[in-house]
Amino acid sequence: MTGTFVLLVVAKAPVPGLAKTRLCPPATPAQAAEIAAAALLDTLDAVYSVPGAAPVVAMTGDLGHAGRSAEIGLALRRATVIPQRGWDFGARLANAHADAAAVHAGLPILQIGMDTPQVTPESLASAAAPVVYGGYDSVLGLAEDGGWWALGLAEPQHAQVLAGVPMSRDDTGQRTLSALAGCGLRPWEAARLSDVDTMADARAVAAACPGGRFAGAVAAVHGRAVA
Repeated sequence: MTGTFVLLVVAKAPVPGLAKTRLCPPATPAQAAEIAAAALLDTLDAVYSVPGAAPVVAMTGDLGHAGRSAEIGLALRRATVIPQRGWDFGARLANAHADAAAVHAGLPILQIGMDTPQVTPESLASAAAPVVYGGYDSVLGLAEDGGWWALGLAEPQHAQVLAGVPMSRDDTGQRTLSALAGCGLRPWEAARLSDVDTMADARAVAAACPGGRFAGAVAAVHGRAVA
């Protein structure tokens, strides 16, 4: 599939006991995997509806043992799927950009994860616009927990700076901004979003997108309705 930019989703197979373990308790491992699967599926729905986007999914984990494996497998047929590779998360992110660029040479890349199922086609297009149409060299969408949820690069080789950034910390976002600035980039800051790490996060995000699979999976924990 061709497009004007690559929309790269970095994803992990939602295997019970390995996916979203910080949701347990109150969620069971199976419920946490269901929430993760729903987040991925809702994210892919949004990605596939973005005009001009060429979808690429960098996957890790055993999809055969994942929650909603058949549904995810069917959804992934609409994307180019590449394996994640690297010794830690920063290296896997950097390599995912390189591998996506090898598939779609010359296109800018907007990379997201699967922890912000509240994204819409419009919000993704808006995040990509500065590097696709606006003349900016980079975009970073910071997350409420101090990390980041989106990275856009006009020149994907600059993603190599991620290999030196500690991930999953409350200063990862600021460290990433510094790393991008250190290689001469001037990032546009996209809208700040909450990603899903804890059940409190999950309930807040579900309230922001009440009509999707994700909200239903969150509401199923203890039968709690989404406020």
